[in-house]
Amino acid sequence: MLLKHTTAEIKERKALTVNPAKTCQPIGAMYAALGIHGCLPHSHGSQGCYAYHRSALTRHYKEPVIAATSAFTEGASVFGGQANLLQAINNIFTVYQPEIIAVHTTCLSETIGDDIPQIINKAKADGKIPEDRYVIHANTPSYVGSHVTGFANMTKAMVDYFAEADDSGRKEKTVNIIPGWVEPSDMAEIKRIAAEMKVRTIMFPDTENVLNGPMTGRYRMYPDGGTTVAQLRAAGSSMGTLALGRLASGPAARALDVKCKVPCEILNLPIGLHDTDTFVDILRRIAGVNVPDSLTIERGQLVDIITDMHQYFHGKRVGLVGDPDQLLSLTRFLVSIDMCPAYIITGTPAGKKYEKALREATAEVPFEVQIKVPGDMYLFHQWIKQEKVDLIIGNTYAKYIAKDEDIPFVRYGFPIFDRVGHSYFPTVGYRGGMRLLEKILDAILDRKDRDADDITTELVM
Repeated sequence: MLLKHTTAEIKERKALTVNPAKTCQPIGAMYAALGIHGCLPHSHGSQGCYAYHRSALTRHYKEPVIAATSAFTEGASVFGGQANLLQAINNIFTVYQPEIIAVHTTCLSETIGDDIPQIINKAKADGKIPEDRYVIHANTPSYVGSHVTGFANMTKAMVDYFAEADDSGRKEKTVNIIPGWVEPSDMAEIKRIAAEMKVRTIMFPDTENVLNGPMTGRYRMYPDGGTTVAQLRAAGSSMGTLALGRLASGPAARALDVKCKVPCEILNLPIGLHDTDTFVDILRRIAGVNVPDSLTIERGQLVDIITDMHQYFHGKRVGLVGDPDQLLSLTRFLVSIDMCPAYIITGTPAGKKYEKALREATAEVPFEVQIKVPGDMYLFHQWIKQEKVDLIIGNTYAKYIAKDEDIPFVRYGFPIFDRVGHSYFPTVGYRGGMRLLEKILDAILDRKDRDADDITTELVM
């Protein structure tokens, strides 16, 4: 597994990806679907695809991830999977009794061209979908996009299938929050901040207490967490929507605006000082409330850590690899504390506007920042071989590069297979910013201690 054969010489590659910094759409769709209460995600494709999607989420969250599959064989692969999906819908509601089945497609069913809405309508006509039970779908072929776009497509499907505007045009005093692809702990922290401000919110999807629930000794297929159908319907009558992360949350927010005339603000993820300030300020303005002293204290504590430890952040070169929405906010945070992102790679096709936003975020870095959108981790490693960085921040796959090049490493993003904590401890908001700084400082100062001789080892940093 170690990447000993990576060369420093970079050659142009147009049709080859090596060690992609992403995974496939259905994984994101499955994660979003798990954020609906009583939902059973369903993979319309082969058993191998569904097994991989469940495995990736299970290894990251260390929780049993439920899902079903259409179990394509040779016949379905040639003639289409309608019969398989109809039988699956009937079996699932009979045996597992979910409130919702959330169907996502795979490469195989998309290549065949299965018409999922038509199949769902036939299932209704045939009486395979019980009263007060639902089947929704999102098209998520793996050969385009990434897990981020899969998440966005399934989240938009929640709006398309459920959101309803009040017939009278009346708006409730609630604010929708579409959290983007973040951890269950981050969703909990975003809701906590809103609660501190006494703002009523509807978050969708919401994986808190679904993928970070307690051990009770009893297995529950459908935990207490998740956004309910009633809340998804009510989202169409909210007074506004905050979409956190343009790629993961933007499509659903815009669809809700078009369908139900709920105005939306598309923000960066609230990672770090400035983007959390923006989130809190816009939430304050939409809801017409004041910022409580408790949040002001948390903000001051984050600023205090930045001030106290600034000498260890200043000028450090950082390599970043991960998902677009997280990378943009993380880059802005690092630049604000005088760290220097040197290499930035995402495997998700995020477009020229996103690359421009990264360029603007790194405008103050005193050297040319290497950015590739989309790019792969082979190129990321080649850049590091040409000129090293002081720190790498990325998912578990980046640890092989960190090991090969003997560089301090902070795990961040998806997937993280070899550590725990990400689903329980947030990295958004002011408290999350403090935790991020702790992780970064631990990596930098552990290396400083390791490399110091007896004379230069410091007791107090």
